[in-house]
Amino acid sequence: MTNQATMEQCIQECYNVAQLATRCAEHCLEAQNVQDMKACIRLCHDSAAITTACAEMMIRGSQFAPRACGVCAEVCDACAEQCERMGDDDIMRQCAEACRRCADLCRQMAA
Repeated sequence: MTNQATMEQCIQECYNVAQLATRCAEHCLEAQNVQDMKACIRLCHDSAAITTACAEMMIRGSQFAPRACGVCAEVCDACAEQCERMGDDDIMRQCAEACRRCADLCRQMAA
């Protein structure tokens, strides 16, 4: 069972990922090798969407929030892995780190 502080932290981290993943996707669109960035762009968009939805479900106390958190953790892990594969880029590193933190918190919420 999770506590209110964990949920609040998870909500904040979800919104943080939504912002950073959106920024990362836009950054990827500006890359010279944008064709090689398609998977990263898609995962960043998926992460931004699921983290926003997940945060809103937690805020509303939705009965489906724990299941949404489980999916959110999976998407954030995949996004982090993809961003880490893209090399040493500060924006992608920030996105990956935020996704990892969010995934850990979402797993706690899903438990």
